[in-house]
Amino acid sequence: MKMNEILFCLLVVLNVCSVWAQPKTLKFGKNGDFKIVQFTDVHYKYDDQANSQIALDRMNEVLDAEHPDCVVFTGDAVVSNESFKGWDIVLDVCIRRNIPYAVVFGNHDDEYDHTRQELYDYISKKKGNLMPVRIGDVAPDYVLTVKSSTDKNKDAALLYCIDSHSYTQVKSVPGYDWIKFDQIAWYREQSKTFTENNGGTPLPALAFFHIAIPEYKDALMEDKNRMFGCKAEMVCCPTTNSGFFTSVKECGDVMGMFVGHDHNNDYAVAYKEVLLAYGRYTGGNTVYNDLASNGARVIVLREGERKFDTYIRIANNEIESFVYSFIFTKKGGNVRGDGVVFNHYMCCSACFDYHCVNCRI
Repeated sequence: MKMNEILFCLLVVLNVCSVWAQPKTLKFGKNGDFKIVQFTDVHYKYDDQANSQIALDRMNEVLDAEHPDCVVFTGDAVVSNESFKGWDIVLDVCIRRNIPYAVVFGNHDDEYDHTRQELYDYISKKKGNLMPVRIGDVAPDYVLTVKSSTDKNKDAALLYCIDSHSYTQVKSVPGYDWIKFDQIAWYREQSKTFTENNGGTPLPALAFFHIAIPEYKDALMEDKNRMFGCKAEMVCCPTTNSGFFTSVKECGDVMGMFVGHDHNNDYAVAYKEVLLAYGRYTGGNTVYNDLASNGARVIVLREGERKFDTYIRIANNEIESFVYSFIFTKKGGNVRGDGVVFNHYMCCSACFDYHCVNCRI
């Protein structure tokens, strides 16, 4: 067998593993909903458990209120030595409730006593994890399938979990790293395969990673794009654009992206028919945070529809930044974000302008 044939076979094997090695089946509920809780920037410190406890308290409060179908951690969860012990404590909020979970890493997770590979391997062996076995990559990208409520063999939605890395290795381009070309090629191949298997129609999909892409900044420069939530610091993203968003638009499946990294941002903004959203800072007082309360983002997918709801849940079971029925359309038309933001803002479906909560129509 020729070398190029061997490499092709290996690529096929890796693609199959990344698609089909999902340890636990996710599926829509009988009510047609699939609920995700996003925890981001937990910043748990095993050597500072007193200041970390508020993060655990909030995660427990959110999970008890929401009863999600799965949890996604979008980076910077444990930021101290004894990181395995820290991960045991953080993930226990899911494990003891039998809630499946997925993890993507941030720029700080592997700065302590374990490498990215070691962390991935450790987490992927724990009860309830949704991450495939690592084959080769430092921290592989993977896609989770959500099955239909009526057909266990039918894929109904996709959750792309992508490593946004840490810092660039290119000296002439300092700052944060970007999603690489091979990752984008992997995403395009996954999207193409799932679309073909769905009769040529892209499946509703979401993407989760840690560091925002440049489009999060670009979206705010256009007055027509309404922002839901809080922007209290600059968008800390790569200074160069590797084209992931362009591929998302060409493939037509991803309706929303969800990141963390910037602790004082939790906004969501519709940009070119994709919702670009931050999670809510989940951590305690172990690192900078200036929002009134830590919390989590909640996303609710609707089976058979290209739309979802999303909102922020904070302390005392309060809800903020509710974006109701964000509708994704691949072929033109207006994207609607019919939303109400409790305690902060509201954008009504008729005029896309801010009003009080009583004005919702």
